[in-house]
Amino acid sequence: MAMNQGKVSSDSSFWSKLVRKTKKVTKWALIILSVVLILFIYFRYFYNYSEGYRAGLLQKFSNKGVIFKTYEGEMILSSVSSNRDVALASEKFLFTMTNKDIVRQFDTLQGEMVIVHYREKMGRLFWRGDSKYLVDSVRLK
Repeated sequence: MAMNQGKVSSDSSFWSKLVRKTKKVTKWALIILSVVLILFIYFRYFYNYSEGYRAGLLQKFSNKGVIFKTYEGEMILSSVSSNRDVALASEKFLFTMTNKDIVRQFDTLQGEMVIVHYREKMGRLFWRGDSKYLVDSVRLK
């Protein structure tokens, strides 16, 4: 009988050590996974990938969205223009407006040549608009 009790005692000791070690490994794995997830979200959606200025013709500016209303704009960036200020070779620059204080300024500048300051994010969030480019200021060219 004494032998059986020794075996039961060592078995329960083994299992309790295994459970403690498993809990410790699981805790550290969750901590590391949480830190990696937080860093991924930060660098993907909140870190400024690039920042700069773009100049062009402000073609469109509107307030759109179903639940989250955002201000979206479109500029034509001209690389070659003719003698009548008509863009021959151009590309579109789509952006989202972040500074709500200058929305009226954008409304009055449609059809004008402007310079905007933007911040580019690696990804976009649905409540922040349709574009990775977030414009926060504008001035006439």
